[in-house]
Amino acid sequence: MPFVSSNYNPPLLFKSGHFSTVYSGLIRRVNGLIQERERLELPDGDFLDMDWSYARKTSNRVVILLHGLEGHGQRPYITGSAKHFNQNGYDACAVNFRGCSGETNKMYRSYHSGSTEDLDAVVQYILRLQKHSEIYIKGVSLGGNLALKYIGERSEIPKEIKGVIGISVPCDLYSSLKELLKPRNYLYAERFRRHLTDKLRLKLPLFPNKISKEDIKRIKTLKDFDDIYTSKAHGFTNALDYYEKCSCLQFLANIKIPALIINARNDSFLGPECFPYKEAKENPKLYLEVPKYGGHVGFYNRTNIYHNETRAIKFVEEVI
Repeated sequence: MPFVSSNYNPPLLFKSGHFSTVYSGLIRRVNGLIQERERLELPDGDFLDMDWSYARKTSNRVVILLHGLEGHGQRPYITGSAKHFNQNGYDACAVNFRGCSGETNKMYRSYHSGSTEDLDAVVQYILRLQKHSEIYIKGVSLGGNLALKYIGERSEIPKEIKGVIGISVPCDLYSSLKELLKPRNYLYAERFRRHLTDKLRLKLPLFPNKISKEDIKRIKTLKDFDDIYTSKAHGFTNALDYYEKCSCLQFLANIKIPALIINARNDSFLGPECFPYKEAKENPKLYLEVPKYGGHVGFYNRTNIYHNETRAIKFVEEVI
């Protein structure tokens, strides 16, 4: 049974899930990382931007880093990972999902928890470069769900993909949504909703026949956003249909390469269904670590190299 015992034990203040979440999202800083931006034109005419950073010596190994909801390639949980992978001999490609690199994307659609076609476009591009014979994927929150869905939903994946790490993964999207809508998570959910609707307003003059000011006024919760925009823009019936079809939980049994999920027990974003004990027990390729502490992507360490960052390297080096 690939259930991994965890030795993560942060300082007292960081034993609070909310404190570790807020500190890591808003206060943490990662210095000394140099990134180079490259634009990838997508098959449907849209684009996404990739932020590359490199190991000190030429490397045949690369990690693709996927951010969470309303994140981007400069968030500390991405740059911290990129820097640590670089220091250990891996190049890093931090993906900015459509519309997340500081520029509105071209199409009405954008990104969502299950848009694995865009991840595949990045993978195929890296393969065409013929520089890396080993590819790893590390996804955080929404990006973790996306990465696990990607390797679980396909009958075959490129042989160069050796393993996946998912951090604070909402394996069941509806379960996670229900947690986010609880009063204790109001400030987080409202911040997400505000950022998402602000971006949607930028699409108003571009797509007046698809979205209106009245539609945006009706968005009071994250579920409203998914009912009014996410589902309709990406071909789902409604929010519940989107959550059902895009949750990675249903695909975990099909994973055939080593995959590690690290979900903290005190992560207020995750409901019970987001902890896939049964799936890890039944799939020898799926490893699950459930630390007592860590909040949502808040695995603080005094060295500023977070627990999930050291664990990712250890997993790649020892298991894969």
